[in-house]
Amino acid sequence: MGLASAPSRPASPSDLPGRGRAHWLRVAREAADDLATDTVAREQAGKAPFDEVSRLREAGLLSLLMPTGSQAGGADWLTAYAVVREIATADGAIGQLLGSHYFLSWSARFFAGPAPAARIEERSAAEEWCWGGGFARQEPPLILTRISNGLVLDGRQGYTTGVLVADRLAVRAVRKDTGEPLAVVVDPARRGVTIDGDADPFGQRLAAGGSVEFDDVPLGADDVLGSLSADEDLLSPRAALASPVGRLFSAQLLLGMAEGVLAEARDYSRTGHAPWHPAWPAGTPHDPQMQTAYGELTVLTRSASALTDQALEAVRGGLERGDDLTFDESADISVLVAMAETAAARAAQESTTRALEIVGARSTSARLGFDRFWRNTRTHTLYEPVTHRLRDVGHYFLNGAHPPFVLPA
Repeated sequence: MGLASAPSRPASPSDLPGRGRAHWLRVAREAADDLATDTVAREQAGKAPFDEVSRLREAGLLSLLMPTGSQAGGADWLTAYAVVREIATADGAIGQLLGSHYFLSWSARFFAGPAPAARIEERSAAEEWCWGGGFARQEPPLILTRISNGLVLDGRQGYTTGVLVADRLAVRAVRKDTGEPLAVVVDPARRGVTIDGDADPFGQRLAAGGSVEFDDVPLGADDVLGSLSADEDLLSPRAALASPVGRLFSAQLLLGMAEGVLAEARDYSRTGHAPWHPAWPAGTPHDPQMQTAYGELTVLTRSASALTDQALEAVRGGLERGDDLTFDESADISVLVAMAETAAARAAQESTTRALEIVGARSTSARLGFDRFWRNTRTHTLYEPVTHRLRDVGHYFLNGAHPPFVLPA
């Protein structure tokens, strides 16, 4: 973990002997160390991360959230969040890819009934699917049309995470006859699906983002997970938790990138060279100005981490309440998560910017790769602007208004 990592948490039910929390955190650290050995070269090459996904699959991390079974992990959400944060310290793009996979692969539990969700998860675990896509609203939307023998999906989905390497896509589509938004699952190998790697972002280049064209793609009833409507007559308080659950992955990703850049910059300052390029000299760790800068960034990141821990506990409690959760309670959780995501974004933006200043002119070396943290953080926060979260928090504080049901991009 990085310089500003959160203190260790008390033991939870998933810390039981076997493949519990401790096991998965150890696996995540090993995977992060593996990714760190060539992260700069992979990021600069910018190839679709098939190899990286294979590393995650071999480590068992893709099936971490699936119910216990032959190849499944049986871990809880708190463990999944910690795993994403650990991976993001080494590679923010792969952290985003994994967090999106976790959210989408588990989305059937929010939007579908127990039986369909169990069927999807069983196949996902058995075949070790990697999930991509997203449920964020877009214009124009994807259109789902009913025909005599089923459904067809048409339209173009803009930039979404994981589509270049996904075994299944989970996307938002609007029914042509009623206008109701629905969550649907699509096999990218199906006729009429075209994947386009047109994103070309300056950061998060290994998150496998791109566009997807759906041209008269046939779907069955089992491919529709359920409604994404924000209407409280259709949306239960428990389903509304899908929004804060997804956004907490964003907060953990950002904290991981903040911790990652501080850890690498600290190693450079301490040892006099970069971990992977020992010939490049660094500054002195005894410089009071440098110590003050690290102190400020540590406090900022630790503060965001503490707020995120509060949000994690709130989400855990909401999921445990299940159908007994009220809309007011769901709103309280959403606001707390919005605060955590905002604090994490500010910590990541400040840390990834000022770390370059601490390292100095040497940070401009492409071989050192310090710039990737800033580019990855800035790309993510442009897709998930904190101004929207701040507006939700302020509206709630001033007027008691429930935050809107908005799923992450």
